Amino acid sequence: ENEIISSKFIKEIGKLKGSLKKFVTKSVIKAINLKIEWRIFFFLIFIFLFTSTVNSEESQMILKTKYGDVEIKLFSDVAPKHVERIKTLAENKKYDGVVFHRVIDGFMAQTGDVKFGNSENFNPSLVGTGGSDFPDLKAEFSSLPHVRGTLSMARSADPNSANSQFFICFDASPHLDRQYTVFGQVTKGMEHIDKIKKGKDSSGSVEDPDKIISLKIK
Repeated sequence: ENEIISSKFIKEIGKLKGSLKKFVTKSVIKAINLKIEWRIFFFLIFIFLFTSTVNSEESQMILKTKYGDVEIKLFSDVAPKHVERIKTLAENKKYDGVVFHRVIDGFMAQTGDVKFGNSENFNPSLVGTGGSDFPDLKAEFSSLPHVRGTLSMARSADPNSANSQFFICFDASPHLDRQYTVFGQVTKGMEHIDKIKKGKDSSGSVEDPDKIISLKIK
């Protein structure tokens, strides 16, 4: 009888060991999976933060004037083609030395004529009619309003004629909304834009105009 009890006891111990082994194995596997999941989670967070930082840096520009530096945020998600054009021209230093040829007090300061508006070969009779060697851009109108500090592309009567020229609004100009491509916003240094030399009449034409010293990606 004792031998039978011992035999049953041994079997029960065996079953218990098997169950315990399965439990431990499942627990270990679960712990490992959880650890892997957390590592993946933190890795994704890192990638997100890194990407956001890179995109943020690439979407910031510094416009240097004799009055001080102006920080600009670009809206690459709203006007990707126009932002790409501005960045390309800036990277090639095409805006460096280009004048603010049309400045209307209370309205806007226009610049960006890289063909006729460079201070080194400034052509007062043609400035405002030129652009870059790149083709004109298709309009990217949006719901973004023209407010103080807005950067928007200049164009002719053709909506798809923006090229390199742009303007910075001194004040809100709602009549321009959805008619011109907004591509950026001044985030710091708007007081320097306020000091840019103004035109003497309603045309905004400026004699001995101020210029962009440099325009660079931050």
